[in-house]
Amino acid sequence: MSKPLEKEFKHYLENQQKLVEQYHGKFIVIKNCKVIGVYDNELEAIEKTSKKEQLGTFLVQKCEPGSDSYTQTYHSRVT
Repeated sequence: MSKPLEKEFKHYLENQQKLVEQYHGKFIVIKNCKVIGVYDNELEAIEKTSKKEQLGTFLVQKCEPGSDSYTQTYHSRVT
């Protein structure tokens, strides 16, 4: 069984360079391996897309080069 939105994220990774050339700095909405929306911020992308599509059926991704747009690092003071 595949993970939710795995194919959408894979589509983003496989097409990241092309998508960045077209949508650099924007938040794109991907569903069924197609860009169905382009927005200036994440909240707007979620709010507007969720009026037409069910939550959990689409991926909102900031369109930037490299892995920083989809990777987070957490630091802890615990030793």
